[in-house]
Amino acid sequence: MCYNYFGPLTGELYRIKNLKTIPLFSGLSDDHLEKISSIASTLNFDRGEIIFHEGDKGDGFYMVEKGRVKVFKLSFEGKEQILHIYGPGNTFGEVPVFEGKNFPASSMALEKSIIIVLPRDKFVNLITKTPGLGMILLADLSKRLRDFTMQIENLSLKEVPARLAAYILTLSREQKNKRQVILPISKAQLSNLIGTTPETISRIFKKMMDSSYIEVQTKTILIKNLEGLADLSESGSLS
Repeated sequence: MCYNYFGPLTGELYRIKNLKTIPLFSGLSDDHLEKISSIASTLNFDRGEIIFHEGDKGDGFYMVEKGRVKVFKLSFEGKEQILHIYGPGNTFGEVPVFEGKNFPASSMALEKSIIIVLPRDKFVNLITKTPGLGMILLADLSKRLRDFTMQIENLSLKEVPARLAAYILTLSREQKNKRQVILPISKAQLSNLIGTTPETISRIFKKMMDSSYIEVQTKTILIKNLEGLADLSESGSLS
């Protein structure tokens, strides 16, 4: 794997105000952010590069400064299941860091990305001296657990139209836009994420447009019936 290592965070891009844009750290004081900055490093990844493999030692956790990454697992047959897709401001790989265990999944850059890395030993030491940071991280991990539980429910209990509607609503919340969302991944990646095929995604998109829930314009999805999408995400009924 080829990547560039830039060492401690320096320069315009990594000033404290940039760390404040990461939800995990948004409530911290400048003093705390300075301490985090002092132990952080950055890695550059090109599209398709592996950030870590399943089974690698969890010796640090990661934050997306720029770009987009996927966290995924491979079956014995080589079939991929995407677990999460993260963009700027998202953190990933935290749980193994606190367990002192290996990563349970792999991660890969979906596009050219800049990743902030916090070494496990230094970060755990910082948390012991900063209880407020530990509480914020606990809240973030609790949210991740809730999201993961919902993902399992969607994949195992809901029909594909409900899964797709739920994903569009998630994008709407993340992008803070109730009128339209930008699809951040390809149709193939989307189908993998919600557990179906690209052909099925295309058919459901067409049915959702015919039913006036949405209008699809390449990567842009115009939301025409937000309440209807919410109902569809629960019922999965799409005539």
